[in-house]
Amino acid sequence: MMRSAFPGLLLAAALLAGCASPVVPPIEGIVWQIDNENTQPRGDWEKLGVHRLLVQWSAVDDLAFVEGTTLAPGAKMPDWKHIGAQPWAREVILGLAGHFDERKARADIEGLVKMSAQLATKPPPVNVTAWYFPVEIDPTWMEAPFLKPLLGELPTPLWISVYDSANVGPEELAQSLVEWLPPHVGVFFQDGVGVHAREPFVARHYANVLARRLGRDRVRVIAEAFRPKQGGGFRPATLAELRPQLATYAGFPIYLFEGPRYVSSQLVQELAAAQKVGK
Repeated sequence: MMRSAFPGLLLAAALLAGCASPVVPPIEGIVWQIDNENTQPRGDWEKLGVHRLLVQWSAVDDLAFVEGTTLAPGAKMPDWKHIGAQPWAREVILGLAGHFDERKARADIEGLVKMSAQLATKPPPVNVTAWYFPVEIDPTWMEAPFLKPLLGELPTPLWISVYDSANVGPEELAQSLVEWLPPHVGVFFQDGVGVHAREPFVARHYANVLARRLGRDRVRVIAEAFRPKQGGGFRPATLAELRPQLATYAGFPIYLFEGPRYVSSQLVQELAAAQKVGK
């Protein structure tokens, strides 16, 4: 079935697999997921071209990591001035209010939107160029269209993230978004490669379809920079794993998840060398 449906993609995948040194494209951004143990991101991701920081959220599970809210503060506040001065955070897409547990987040949409609107009135001292509402969308969430009027209460430019846990396919996923997602809202597509949900060339096909249906300016790709770890949990992806994954997304804005945890200075150095192949 896939042979007849995506012959060009299969050929591209075969060529990429046979290439000894696929070129890593420039990386636009990294994702940072704040929690009580991770409030001071450090890295040299600018060596890959990174100039945008996507902050997963600024408040999570009723703990705020920014000043001026009615929520309890996190265990330690991020040094936002220091973060904003980093070359990889020249532009910040600031995540609003969320929950770690997806079911809890989806059950509390109105509360999260209300808190998000409040958070947006007092952003931290960084160059916020866009906003992100951290309630992720996939085809199993049948109530997702109820988000449409609520998203209108949040500041713009506004982004959300989507993934396909049910493997309904890119056309079905895109169609569902076309039917209800407000046209001013952009989409971060989670590639699913890190959890072995799909191969990179299939993720690229999803991105292509989403760009065709929603408009290319509304689609960015989140590349999962981790892999399952034996015994449970996750580990950083190796250069051999991440290099062809990133090369497959050339032409799309790419964001690495998650920079502080999985993309070390050593890996940055290796990826930067892979960006110079063929130059």
